[in-house]
Amino acid sequence: MLVNSLPFPSTCQTALWCSFPSTMVSSSTNLILVQWNPSYRITSQIKLPSKERFLCSELSVRTYKLLATNQAQTTIQEDKDSNLWEESKQSLYAFNFTTEEADGILKKAFGWIHSPYWGEERRKETPKLESIKEMLDYLKSLSLSDDDLHKILKKFPEVLGCCLNEELKANVQTLEREWGIKGKTLRNLLLRNPKVLGYNVDCKGDCMAKCTRCWVRF
Repeated sequence: MLVNSLPFPSTCQTALWCSFPSTMVSSSTNLILVQWNPSYRITSQIKLPSKERFLCSELSVRTYKLLATNQAQTTIQEDKDSNLWEESKQSLYAFNFTTEEADGILKKAFGWIHSPYWGEERRKETPKLESIKEMLDYLKSLSLSDDDLHKILKKFPEVLGCCLNEELKANVQTLEREWGIKGKTLRNLLLRNPKVLGYNVDCKGDCMAKCTRCWVRF
């Protein structure tokens, strides 16, 4: 006779077979193989000959340990990601963003919300406070006030997910070198069209289907 309940993790899905030694679930010498779903209800059972008992029991123990380990690692990673996300959000409050606005900015910047700027190329990432601070500090060094940064992040939240050296700094240098844009003129340009900070494609008229990031738009 099967016991009423067995302590098994909710990660045992319907498609997973979980086996137990017969001494745990029956007075017979056979091994009973049971199938579990997430609601902890047995959906089917099969009795196996006792000679197969050791192999199946060993397999089930290994599976159980693997599931338990993976579940613990996932929980730790989720907690870590949650803390990083919260820290990153708090760094945006200084620019007069609400919690919802800061959350939306980060989601667009790091691929959690679809953005035409990234297209389908952006994979989901967890923002890191250090990287965001470096980005914001650099933008401030361009004579941009907190109010200016509020406007820029509102128009182009994806800037926080761009590469500081290869995109932002390189583009600012290009603007000065090619068009002599710097200082107050640069500030006015960034307030009007902050996406220029993220341009990383120059098709030179031969379209590469990456128009949202192309210098042709400038």
